[in-house]
Amino acid sequence: MLTAHQKTLVSQAGLDFDTLSEQRFCQLRQHPDLIVSADDAELVRFLQIANALYRGGEAAISDADYDFVYLAELKNRNPGHPLLHSVEPEPAFAGKTVDLPVIMLSTDKAYTLEEIERWAGRIEKAATEFGKNFAELIFKVTPKLDGYAAYDDGEMLYTRGDGRKGQDISRVFERGLQVANQGRRGLGPGEIVVSRSYFDKNLADIFDNARNFQASVIKEKQLDEHAERAIKEHAAVFYPFALLPCWTGPWQDLIGDFEHIVKTIWHQLDYDVDGVILEIVDDELKTRMGATRHHHRWQLAYKENLQTAEVRVLNVTPQTSRSGRITPVAELEPVRLSGALLSRATAHHYKMVVDKGIGPGAIIQLARSGEVIPKIESVIRPAEPQVPSHCPSCNHELVWDNDFLICPNNLACPAQISNSMEHFFRVLKNNDGFGAATIKKLYEYGIRRVDEIYALTGEQFESMGFGPKQSQNLVDQLARSRNEAVEDWRFLAAFGVFRMGLGNCERLLKHHALIDIFTLTEADIIAIEGFAEKTAVVITEGFANIKPLFEILLALGFNLQASQNPLSDVSHPLAGKSLVFTGTLHSGSRDELSKQAKAKGAKVGASVSAKTDYLVAGDNVGANKLNAARDKGVDIISEQEFLQLLNGNSA
Repeated sequence: MLTAHQKTLVSQAGLDFDTLSEQRFCQLRQHPDLIVSADDAELVRFLQIANALYRGGEAAISDADYDFVYLAELKNRNPGHPLLHSVEPEPAFAGKTVDLPVIMLSTDKAYTLEEIERWAGRIEKAATEFGKNFAELIFKVTPKLDGYAAYDDGEMLYTRGDGRKGQDISRVFERGLQVANQGRRGLGPGEIVVSRSYFDKNLADIFDNARNFQASVIKEKQLDEHAERAIKEHAAVFYPFALLPCWTGPWQDLIGDFEHIVKTIWHQLDYDVDGVILEIVDDELKTRMGATRHHHRWQLAYKENLQTAEVRVLNVTPQTSRSGRITPVAELEPVRLSGALLSRATAHHYKMVVDKGIGPGAIIQLARSGEVIPKIESVIRPAEPQVPSHCPSCNHELVWDNDFLICPNNLACPAQISNSMEHFFRVLKNNDGFGAATIKKLYEYGIRRVDEIYALTGEQFESMGFGPKQSQNLVDQLARSRNEAVEDWRFLAAFGVFRMGLGNCERLLKHHALIDIFTLTEADIIAIEGFAEKTAVVITEGFANIKPLFEILLALGFNLQASQNPLSDVSHPLAGKSLVFTGTLHSGSRDELSKQAKAKGAKVGASVSAKTDYLVAGDNVGANKLNAARDKGVDIISEQEFLQLLNGNSA
């Protein structure tokens, strides 16, 4: 049964045991599998009571059970329930209730990399609609403190309450509570926390957990000696989010080194941290994306459910992903973890398999971090690894790409065909309507190549389940993609040849005509700066693979702009100059202006470096980008000044 203090917390939250008896609550928390037998009212009340106890420092269930068992049950039953879309209230403390200076929302949570990538996709969509370059956006990663949320406006300290109204707890500063890192007052949102090492040494025998102690700092009219001492020794502090250590950088850098960044930030503080916060730092885009009643759309908390188990590996099976990467999946002796019976786990890549010795007979430590298929945390006893040489989907020979094994046979590999078709239209960029959902439906109806899509009529689209208007729109978009001008290097990149992204395609076609690529030798490719011998071998094979499809599509009459346009005037002001565009431009899209600049011999980059000559600044450019350009000695010019240069007038 619940303790007297737990019952008090439930009562303070305005809850009772009419809908759900205390006995029934205790039964459901001790036997999570029985939650399916609870009716909707019991389930909601269980979550409300569990949250009240957690916020009051008397957690009745683990975070993992709350998220993956009880809350997941409500999401399955009623995804639109208000409890899922409102701020979970903090407990009431002594102090008057006041309006918060700003709305303090909860943070949406993610447990997998896939969820984070979907979040980034939503940001990219919003950035595109707002005329911002997603590649230039700066992301920030900070620790997610596990304390008591509060807001400091410099005069008053507020609890978060229900996100709109909280309690005045300014008394904690009057008692001597300090801002972390000798910071000043008035830095906005933060959390009241206690040093982890201090708690373990001085308070663990007195308080059940750190949250319980933090609650005593806030609600006690008279501090006991332990809380008073912790405040005096600055072990208990108010930590503003603005002072947290952080990582900042573009999305490509974040996703490319995600695990290392997360681990570094996660373990940087001597306070309880239960995840990391990811957010964009562009104020305009934050405003545009806005918030739900529950959370800001521009922010996300990445958390892990770190329950672990030691288990023996039976086998390691390769699987080909839609992108062509070969994922190692370890087949395991069945083990129960986080309430689920598990028999498989994924390793990050095959270099990990080789380096750590993940093979039949290995003993691994398994950690389930919210995924259906958990990941391997560490290897306790290594074994001889098994590394495939050929793709399990198409039997093509695999190649190494840094840490990953790759199947380069993107057009004919069954596991990659759908992704390759989607990739073609996405890279071509002069069409709408051929995203993942459309391609998936076409694949289900037997479409396996891009040329088959171009051969479809409106009637055939309708027969596959598309509506009349949508079918006609798809036909129109196919015609648009052929008629609208597109650079030859973009057309080549759309075929997805391994190692031939947009940059390498543009570099190659500056030296060789598009129609000549199939006659190029490895020596021809190596002769171009930036291409290595191993890369050339894979590229020539890739060109041979795409040749039949390439010739069919080229015959459809795409409006291709050739890269080999020698400068008629090498003295043009932009000849040999390196440019970066930023902000909102009015005389054309960035792609259009980039094309015009390149036609005059300029190089166009995505980010400012010491080699950049001009930063072309449109409207709504952040101060950080301008300061970075000034620090590197880069000339900052307006859009109008750029147009003057484009027309041959010196700056």
